[in-house]
Amino acid sequence: MELQMFDKVLLKTGETAFIVEIFDDGAAYEMDINKKDGKIVTDTVWPDQIEKKL
Repeated sequence: MELQMFDKVLLKTGETAFIVEIFDDGAAYEMDINKKDGKIVTDTVWPDQIEKKL
């Protein structure tokens, strides 16, 4: 899956997130994750945690 800065993705947890940093050509991503309680959390996401690009 080809992902770029600021792409919106669906995580396998059901949460949506926006890419804010790409590490090692997609080995990992820093994302702003929209949590189910309404908060936005910035965290590292691995490719196997991503369901699809939105």
